[in-house]
Amino acid sequence: MANRMERANSEIQKALIEIIHTKMNDPRLNQIVSITDVETTPDFKYCKAKVSVLNVDEIANVTKILQKSEGFIKRELAKLVKMPQVPKINFAVDKSTLSAIRVEEILKTLNIPKVEDEDENN
Repeated sequence: MANRMERANSEIQKALIEIIHTKMNDPRLNQIVSITDVETTPDFKYCKAKVSVLNVDEIANVTKILQKSEGFIKRELAKLVKMPQVPKINFAVDKSTLSAIRVEEILKTLNIPKVEDEDENN
């Protein structure tokens, strides 16, 4: 059963990426939008898609746009993926991407002096 769910999640993720990149004509989605993870319930009624955006300031706006377009996305998903039932999609912010960007920003602000190797000096 776990294999079936992993395959379904993978297929849904690929289809969502294709729909967002090729079939949606919303100019607010020109930035790089990626679906990093998909979790579907075993009964295929609900699906949680984690969204990552290159521009961190726009991630909440992009998530709202995708959520409002859920009906269109669901219809297109039904055309691309054969499944017993097309799930209701909930788009959520991928917090791991936000955390990685924040850590990178913090590391850039640190002023760590270079340590010279003592063996070279002796």
